Amino acid sequence: MAQSHPQSRPFDRMDLALRDTDTTLPAPPWELEDLIEEADAPGQRRSATTGLGGELTARKQRSLWSDAWRRLKKNKLAVIGLFIVATFSLIAIFAPLIAPYGQAEVVDYRLARYAPSWTWPMGLDANGRDMFSRMVYGAQVSLVVGVLAQAIVLVIGVPLGAIAGYFGGATDNTLMRLVDVFYAIPQLLMVLLFVNWWGPGLLNIFLAIGLVGWVTEARLVRGQFLSLREQEYVHAAQVAGGSGSYIIRKHMLPNSLTPIIVALTFGIPTAIFTEAALSFVGVGIRPPQASWGQMVAEGSNPGYIETSPHMLLFPVLAIGLTMLGFSFLGDGLRDALDPKGSRD
Repeated sequence: MAQSHPQSRPFDRMDLALRDTDTTLPAPPWELEDLIEEADAPGQRRSATTGLGGELTARKQRSLWSDAWRRLKKNKLAVIGLFIVATFSLIAIFAPLIAPYGQAEVVDYRLARYAPSWTWPMGLDANGRDMFSRMVYGAQVSLVVGVLAQAIVLVIGVPLGAIAGYFGGATDNTLMRLVDVFYAIPQLLMVLLFVNWWGPGLLNIFLAIGLVGWVTEARLVRGQFLSLREQEYVHAAQVAGGSGSYIIRKHMLPNSLTPIIVALTFGIPTAIFTEAALSFVGVGIRPPQASWGQMVAEGSNPGYIETSPHMLLFPVLAIGLTMLGFSFLGDGLRDALDPKGSRD
């Protein structure tokens, strides 16, 4: 006797109940691979179920930030960059506890330019001060300048770029011509002008860097908003009667956070390098306050390079590692936060 096909038989009450309750959507292909990998790991349970049609379905949905963190952890260079940034940040925060001497404290002037040893791991400088202590306090100066300068960039650049990109027309033309004027002048030259006008010092340096560096952020945000204002959810908010400021704050700005965060990550090492350049030429941080750029300028004396290379080596390595760490982290964030990026 021939058996009927399973799909040709009538549905009973159990079949209908299952169809009504099984509303789980199939998982995307990139999540299916992760689910299979997690199931193959020892001690892990597969967080997926099989639907009525036999397809694999995901039980748990990831948020944007959790998915970005998962991608970031898979990027080895980004993890290395995060470790470098976190290490220098902790050193800067706990500088008074880590440094065995004060940043201007002279250990012994008779031991000037003493080579690295067990007692002084990075040696002494030309004034008999501990290089390690000055390096620790120099990290504090560099990170403060980088973070505060980028905070000023966000406060100025994001609102101007958002207004220009959303409203367009004459408002966009006026603001962008202003941006073009600032963008046409080399940023380092403008920072030098501001610092020479206001005088050297930590406060004036990060103010000058922030007031000059906002043009790049403004152009980036403006381009992002020009693209987002054509989206359907923006038109729907406008039809619903939402004001321009409300739409910018609630709809467009949250969807522009990815490029803003990435630009911020790349902007911090640029500000650190600018401060080091200013201190190197003698218009930045004033002695006896420690600064990596100032220490590079002191160690690059032709008479010290051959006899006391440690005075130049350690601050150069610190500047290079910091910029490298932020660059690796910025690349990793760009890949992790980009929804159109490569599948991992």
